[in-house]
Amino acid sequence: MSIRNLDHLMRPASVAVIGASDRAGSVGATVWANLRGGGFAGPVWPVNRRHDRVGGQPAFARVADLPAVPELALICTPAASVPGLIAELGAAGCRAAVVLSNGLDAAGADGAPLRAAMLAAARPYLLRILGPNCVGLLVPSIGLNASFAPAAALPGRLAFVAQSGALVTAVLDWAGERRIGFSCFISIGDGSDIDFGDLLDYLAADPQTDAILLYAESVRQARKFMSAARGAARAKPTLIVKAGRSREAARAAFSHTGALAGADLVVDAALRRAGMLRVHTTAELFDAVTLLGHRARARGPRLAILTNGGGPGVMATDALGAGGGTLAELAPATIAQLGALLPASWSGANPVDIIGDAPVDRYVAALRILLAAAEVDAVLLIHAPTAIVGSAAIAAAVLPLITEGARAVYCCWMGGASVAAARALFDEAGVAWFDTPEAAVSGHLQLSNYRSCQALLMQVPAASELPAPDRDAARALVAALPPGAVGDADTKALLALYGIAVATTRVVTDTPSALVAARAIGYPVALKLVSPDVTHKSDVGGVALNLASDAAVGAALDAMAARLRQLRPQARISGYAVQAMVRRGDAIELIAGIGNDPVFGPVVLFGQGGVAVEATADQSVGLPPLNRVLAADLISRTRVARLLAGFRHRPPADLDAIADVLIGLGQMAADLPALVELDINPLLADADGVIALDARMRLSPVAAGTDALTRLAILPYPRQLERHVDSAAGPLCLRPIRPEDAPAHVAFFGHLSAQDIHMRMFGAVAALSPAQLARFTQIDYAREMAFIATRERAGGGSETIGVARVAVDPDNISGEFAIVVRSDLKGCGLGGLLFDCLLDYCRQRGLQLLKGLTLVDNAAMQALARSRGFMVVPCGDGMVEMSLPLGALVPG
Repeated sequence: MSIRNLDHLMRPASVAVIGASDRAGSVGATVWANLRGGGFAGPVWPVNRRHDRVGGQPAFARVADLPAVPELALICTPAASVPGLIAELGAAGCRAAVVLSNGLDAAGADGAPLRAAMLAAARPYLLRILGPNCVGLLVPSIGLNASFAPAAALPGRLAFVAQSGALVTAVLDWAGERRIGFSCFISIGDGSDIDFGDLLDYLAADPQTDAILLYAESVRQARKFMSAARGAARAKPTLIVKAGRSREAARAAFSHTGALAGADLVVDAALRRAGMLRVHTTAELFDAVTLLGHRARARGPRLAILTNGGGPGVMATDALGAGGGTLAELAPATIAQLGALLPASWSGANPVDIIGDAPVDRYVAALRILLAAAEVDAVLLIHAPTAIVGSAAIAAAVLPLITEGARAVYCCWMGGASVAAARALFDEAGVAWFDTPEAAVSGHLQLSNYRSCQALLMQVPAASELPAPDRDAARALVAALPPGAVGDADTKALLALYGIAVATTRVVTDTPSALVAARAIGYPVALKLVSPDVTHKSDVGGVALNLASDAAVGAALDAMAARLRQLRPQARISGYAVQAMVRRGDAIELIAGIGNDPVFGPVVLFGQGGVAVEATADQSVGLPPLNRVLAADLISRTRVARLLAGFRHRPPADLDAIADVLIGLGQMAADLPALVELDINPLLADADGVIALDARMRLSPVAAGTDALTRLAILPYPRQLERHVDSAAGPLCLRPIRPEDAPAHVAFFGHLSAQDIHMRMFGAVAALSPAQLARFTQIDYAREMAFIATRERAGGGSETIGVARVAVDPDNISGEFAIVVRSDLKGCGLGGLLFDCLLDYCRQRGLQLLKGLTLVDNAAMQALARSRGFMVVPCGDGMVEMSLPLGALVPG
């Protein structure tokens, strides 16, 4: 399920409270009082088996006794009664319920958990359940307070969704004091049915919501969550506080990668990939509520600080630096303008100290200059109270500049009673304010980080020049290996099939075979111990380097065996790896690998490598699949990235080669379901490229027919949907669109006539914006599909000549399609080829209905739809709707 029947929850016409009560302090009494006192205009009915009246209103003994079927039911009764009530409500026609009861983990009379019985009772009726064990929900715009929260919510444009009931009530109380309003306030409790994914889908399309804030303690159904989160984050600002930053997932890991890819690193990677902003503390949460509630928006990271005291300015600068922010460097012209205005003792730079005796006009003039400066993205105005000028006068004077300006202004009113009037003026105007410089800077950093996450979503990766991996050979290699730990030689063989350069290595069992291998490889060589009982070879002297002769190899092998007998007498020796000695003096040791998260599935890890990899703790994690943009971001989020950029005599490393390794690892994670952990450590990187010196992996048993894609939180490019056809336009490849197709998509748009653009986009569009281009080419294959028709160009490369796309509703019931072909290639049958490809796909994924809209005068599209069995019906405003139940027979 997803958004089915959520309108009954969020916009009910009537509400019943089952378990409504007059008993003071009870949940039923509180919910009933809140509902009646919230101003909800529809009928509200109390249900109570023991009393004829509740709150002076007639009560009903059973759901069947109600005068009409409630659109929303609030259940406040003991846990044991909940499954029966849900069944009764569903049979009556109710389609949404809030279960505030707790204790549903207990077993019912039949021994089954009450929670499972509740869900089973709801399923036949598609009755949606919020909770159990939740505080409820509030929708202030319709006066709905369906909760036992101690305070009401003000109407606004911010949606807040949380698992923690205590946090819900705390934020609600705090926001009321700050005059921050909400489109809805939702406590999901245990989230047994309605979860974050469902609510993200709903709120992303909710016209009453401008921004979404989540508090999550756990995430289930990773792919559903990621799809919904990516869709919501593209539609509107979406922030999340994810609690539970433990590393429990790292315990008992086989590889460095498994140990390092702790739960919190993976959560960070998932939320960043979704385009959401993660905040970590309650203070940051409140800062986020402040800014989102008042819609402050920074257009970039460069912050100017305007203050009437040097100390607060320094505090803000320190906080900005500690958070990795950017202090705006004022241009000479800006400094000259400020110098002409301010006393000679002003700071002369950013922070701009306008001195403690600043009158109102000085605040206004200085703020106007900074807001007009091209080098400033946002301004922090700090006021410490003085006896010279009242804070209220300053607030009244600067508010018009703040509310009418294009740049964000964060105001910090330091103090207490002396600045209360200024704060009240800002509250009345709906403008955010902060108590401290640090809190204001934190808010700015959050918005800057959010902008960078959004920018990552909009970037277009360069077309990959990587050769296709030999997937068949890779699957055969993995299938031939037993589950468990796999050593260096086999792991490197797998890496090589994905185009990753590896050091030549041969595994031997004794001295004679070691000498044969060393001579074949060529001196000098390295010798390394192979033992299933030794995790780190260097701990037992299991690595010998720069061996230049037979004698050196023989001596090193004997010494290695002797040391192991002394240090780990129980350890087994499987053999020895003889490896070509790689001499790259400027190379940097890296680690790259694959780990497996219990929630988000396979992840790719990158960071500084070597023997001290755990101690350096310099790693970042990304969710596959990866492309050049995502791999570059993965690299940039480590400290070692600064070394890779070059320093002193060392030239920059080949970052594209490193990115290609990470992309290859992401492909392996998608292709090989048995592969659960893999390490490359060290991966040497320098200006000449990369080479893997040591590698190992772990395989797990895989059930027959298991699809590797079921483990992935994000679906990779579905190459199995590619098809090659002949057409009047020449040989074509019909395939799903990729982010790398963006340049070809721009060229394709340039070949469309103004009339065809009008037919497709229902208006005049001169060119695709970066956001539109990203939206058209960077699709979520779990939610939508776009097939493009491509053909080879005479001068090399390929071009896009047609597109058919379908957007699928979150419940996978219906889809909306659109088709457009290049204007100069009409009449070649491209529309029909793309349409048939799209219809096959929609049937394959189980859609029940396909529909689309087109203009009344688009006769060609209507004729194409009719030829495939669609019903074409006028629907007003110069539009017609085309619809086809996908079970219907299509005329031949």
